[in-house]
Amino acid sequence: MVQLSEIWIYPVKSLGGIKLQEAQVTDRGLEHDRRWLLVDENGLFLSQREHSELALFQPEIAGDFLNITHRVQLETIQLPLHQSFSETKTKIDVMVWEDSIQAYEVDSVISDWFSRILGFSARLVYMPEESHRKVEAKYAVTEADINSFSDGYPFLLIGQSSLDDLNSRMKEALPMNRFRPNFVCTGGDAYEEESWKEFTIGELTFFGVKPCGRCVMTTIDQEKGVTSGKDPLRTLAKYRTVGNSVLFGQNLIGSGTGLVAVGDAIAVLISI
Repeated sequence: MVQLSEIWIYPVKSLGGIKLQEAQVTDRGLEHDRRWLLVDENGLFLSQREHSELALFQPEIAGDFLNITHRVQLETIQLPLHQSFSETKTKIDVMVWEDSIQAYEVDSVISDWFSRILGFSARLVYMPEESHRKVEAKYAVTEADINSFSDGYPFLLIGQSSLDDLNSRMKEALPMNRFRPNFVCTGGDAYEEESWKEFTIGELTFFGVKPCGRCVMTTIDQEKGVTSGKDPLRTLAKYRTVGNSVLFGQNLIGSGTGLVAVGDAIAVLISI
């Protein structure tokens, strides 16, 4: 039996993740997942690809607030989990890859806090409900499919068997957080999830649209905020390369909204 074994959200793109027992599926991903974003003075998104130290910021949900703590400086800021903005506040355009998205700066005091700790200019912005970032058309299931600030898709699924197989090929085993999934499943064969075209988690339907091409972020130790070497990319490249991409995990689009929980059964409806 294939089951959902872990649920993760990353409220601020490229910062630490939060492990949940249950989560609400929305029209653009899991609730609160990558709705916030750090950008530079030009509005370009900041990422661990260039700034591995972003991993040191750890978010935590505390009631109606999102607390973000720097694990080395041991400083914490707090912001409302459910953001609202004055009608007089002006949206700004921010860039995630080729997409221009309208967002609000959360608070200049919070932006100054990030800038001080990072040592360079950074602003924390939020994607409001009225900002609709479309999924790339050739991978969308419907014309209405939208995304948060994630790289390209609302959800990422990885099978625990896939990580176990990868770790069996490496000198040192890596934790799942290197790959930043939203969903982890147990009970299937290694890499089986990359063949799933349509499946259910509990009562909700998901579509596998594209295996995930991996980048240098997988080489960053998420606890220390530093690059740990060339693995897992070096090992994955030996047997998981297709074209110019090193693949690990499956990008998903959801259909409908509702609750998913650890332990939910996964039923594959269509596979390739």
